[in-house]
Amino acid sequence: MKFLQFSVLPFLIVILSLNGATLAHPYGDFLHCLSLRISNSSTISKVIYTQNNPSYSSVLNASIQNTRFSTPTTPKPYAIITPRKTSHVQSTIYCSKNHGFQLRIRSGGHDVEGVSYVSQVPFVILDLVNFQAVKVDTKNEVVWVQSGATTGIGGHLSGGGFGILGRKYGLAADHIIDAKLIDANGRILNRKSMGEDLFWAIRGGGGNTFGVVLAWKIKLVPVPPVVTVFTVNKNLEQNATKIFHRWQYIAHKLPNDLFTAVWIMKVNSSQVGKKTVQAGFRGMFLGGVDELIPLIQHEFPELGLAKENCTQMSWVQSILYFGGLPIQPVEILLNRNALPRSSLKAKTDFVKEPIPETGIEGFMNMFLEEEADFAITMIEAFGGKMDEIQENELPYPHRAGILFESTYIVQWTNEEDAGTYINWIRRLYSYMASYVSKSPREAYYNYKDLDLGTNNVNGYTSYEQASVWGLKYFKNNFKRLVQIKTMIDPMNLFRNEQSVPPLWSP
Repeated sequence: MKFLQFSVLPFLIVILSLNGATLAHPYGDFLHCLSLRISNSSTISKVIYTQNNPSYSSVLNASIQNTRFSTPTTPKPYAIITPRKTSHVQSTIYCSKNHGFQLRIRSGGHDVEGVSYVSQVPFVILDLVNFQAVKVDTKNEVVWVQSGATTGIGGHLSGGGFGILGRKYGLAADHIIDAKLIDANGRILNRKSMGEDLFWAIRGGGGNTFGVVLAWKIKLVPVPPVVTVFTVNKNLEQNATKIFHRWQYIAHKLPNDLFTAVWIMKVNSSQVGKKTVQAGFRGMFLGGVDELIPLIQHEFPELGLAKENCTQMSWVQSILYFGGLPIQPVEILLNRNALPRSSLKAKTDFVKEPIPETGIEGFMNMFLEEEADFAITMIEAFGGKMDEIQENELPYPHRAGILFESTYIVQWTNEEDAGTYINWIRRLYSYMASYVSKSPREAYYNYKDLDLGTNNVNGYTSYEQASVWGLKYFKNNFKRLVQIKTMIDPMNLFRNEQSVPPLWSP
């Protein structure tokens, strides 16, 4: 120890002081460990951000999409680690494990419950913001994409990844063919070295439960040069309830090239000072408008789709369209701050039988309540390719027999009113219980909902306790996920309120 004390320690004190901490701090051992392993002072200042660092707040808030978790009272990490190379990730894992820190892993920051960057116990954030490379191999139709890319790809893929191509091609995770993962022992693993069980688990079971997934290899799928998008808005006075009721029987049977969704929200009525509820029927067709119009007129004439409701564009532009962004320039997709941020609470359901008109009426009426001023429900049709894949193919089990998924979101601007809005969405969720999947009431892991149940973040979590929420997200796949977790991370280094626990944990 004398060698360390006299030859290295003065150098480390200078480094750590630059970042707003010294070895006298109670967390100094962790920083000491990490700085020793990184060893380069110029690199350390760009990788380790402690609470006294002038850039700490901007780095912390840069990726927080849900401002509900950026308030003064939100628990803050002792340090944020923004690795620039693989060895920095390995060092962070090593030092976290050896000095008892809870490690939260963040990629795009779209975690709606904030569990990737908030904890009730002392923690540090491993932020993959610098892992943004996207390497496309057009010849072999594959792409390597790092988890921190601006698309929020890390969380999207590791939770399954249903999107507007889902009826045509299934989940995004169905097309992952390789991955680069660092486990709790710091080993760098790919598909071959991690084995098929772990490779299965990270494609829908939560990548940050089993390790740190740095990159994904995805098999690309073809899209035509031109797609057609449309929106037809109908409010309560325009038979929105009856049209939506009819849509339930049709949408999942439409050709696989056609994705449709219904967005429910409160809007101004044609009567001055009055509000109504609008059902926005939206769609994306992998083809031209001249083919789409007769198709809809034949299969769903109640919608009244006309050419003026449609726009032809590239598939990339359609992503901007569904995101509510200007369709030009497409480079806006590279901007992490393109989408407005707000405080929100989300919940999800899967529906297997059409909801009766009376049920829809009650649901619509709840959107006339004051707390629903900034609420939306996004209802997305399933069927197509999703019906063809077994529910145990990946951890994501919501496949055949699902008519549509409903995502309920409520937003607010004043944090003092958060409880009021959260109570409203809980009442909406309770109201829908009679009309959605049962035993279990299924939910989508990519819209985490801590109301469904939580783990003990500082101590042992039993299989029975975790099953309360785990079966809702993963159904019968949850048991296999727990077995794989026990094998790859038995000491439960990678954990949060809704991470798959091992069968035994300290």
